[in-house]
Amino acid sequence: MAGRLLHEIEGEVTELLSKLIRIDTSNPPGNEVKAAEFLADELGKEGFECEILESESGRGSIITRISGSGGKPSLLLLSHLDVVPAVADEWSVPPFSGLVKDGFVWGRGAVDCKNLVAAEVMVMKLLKRNNVKLKGDLIFAATADEEKGGRYGVGWLVKNHLDKIKAEYVINEGGGFSIPIGGRHVFTVQTSEKGVMWLKVRARGKPGHGSIPGAADNAVLRMAKVAHVLGDYRSRIRVTPTVRMFIEGLAKERGPTWQLLSRLLMNPLLADKILDEMAKSDLASAELLRAMLRNTIAPTVFHGGIKENIIPSECEAVFDCRVLPGEDRKSLLNEIRNVLVKARVELEKLEFSFLQAEEPSESPMNTPLYKHIENVLRSFEPNCRVVPFMMTGGTDSRFLRRVGCVCYGFCPLKVDVPLPEFLSMAHGIDERISIKNLVFSVSVLYELVKGFLA
Repeated sequence: MAGRLLHEIEGEVTELLSKLIRIDTSNPPGNEVKAAEFLADELGKEGFECEILESESGRGSIITRISGSGGKPSLLLLSHLDVVPAVADEWSVPPFSGLVKDGFVWGRGAVDCKNLVAAEVMVMKLLKRNNVKLKGDLIFAATADEEKGGRYGVGWLVKNHLDKIKAEYVINEGGGFSIPIGGRHVFTVQTSEKGVMWLKVRARGKPGHGSIPGAADNAVLRMAKVAHVLGDYRSRIRVTPTVRMFIEGLAKERGPTWQLLSRLLMNPLLADKILDEMAKSDLASAELLRAMLRNTIAPTVFHGGIKENIIPSECEAVFDCRVLPGEDRKSLLNEIRNVLVKARVELEKLEFSFLQAEEPSESPMNTPLYKHIENVLRSFEPNCRVVPFMMTGGTDSRFLRRVGCVCYGFCPLKVDVPLPEFLSMAHGIDERISIKNLVFSVSVLYELVKGFLA
């Protein structure tokens, strides 16, 4: 049976997302409670009893639920209310205007992830309006602080109010977008994500007068070498099961030539040569694949020096490290130390500490919900393919996977702008989502929840 697009909710979900975007929840500082209060009012009109929990003043998360009669698993619809900051001068529209034009809703959060907030709210509303009787409990939670690591959002909720959000299954951000190939859609389901480890390195030296640099030991120069070595370093290729299935799924749609390329991609000795060639015509896709095949280390913050004429004795830098499943902070630090030793960097003049160390997380694919996702997508797009996906960034799913929840990143979207442009919009400029995609997201998620829990 073909899935039905819910065109009748087009105006409502468009207005809902537009209003959400207008509530500036840039993190820092977050101030998500304003968005939580807005949603509590929206859901309250439908008869939902909502709870807003604040980890700190202004850092609000909203939770509500539909209780099931029993006999089916529980499901959490999860999303986050905060967004990354936006520099207005870089945008072609005001980033917090929620402007609707050219068939799109524009603004910070349009694809990360206030669109998912709006879609999940609409699913809750429709289930209530249509008097759908659920057998499994359905929980809705839109939370604070995802963009800064989740300490004041899902991380805090898991520590303090786990009973309010824990479910057997979780639908969250991080996947669901389609990769268009030859007129067909290959939909992603995020089953895995890399670990997020922010490493601070402090270099020590000896101060001196800036006019006699040779008599001092410049910590900035030492850190510059560290940043150069680690920034240029390519960790070994390792193909995880999720990434193997992802690449093989794409290859099946692209034909024999790509099937051969996919086998070469999974050869650690040849992968970078293949990706280097691919990058000449499709940089975004090549670098996404490269990041899915290895640990990455990127210098992001640099601080050194106190005065123009003093050779600095200390310099600090932060490295954004993303590690594959199976890795941890110990293995990462050993890898970094070995790279620096080979480059003849003096380790005794360096100090290492982690600002954040979130280990990788995975969920199994052989579950009833994953199978149901495949079936529902094919009811809307009969010729589509569904593939597991490993996210190179991090989401709040990691907190819930640790306590036994099966989590899938799944915000269903048909990519209707060039894929590189779509991939750059989250945290980028001119973030926007088509109204057609909003309707598609709500329609698929509604059928998914109804079919899985009713």
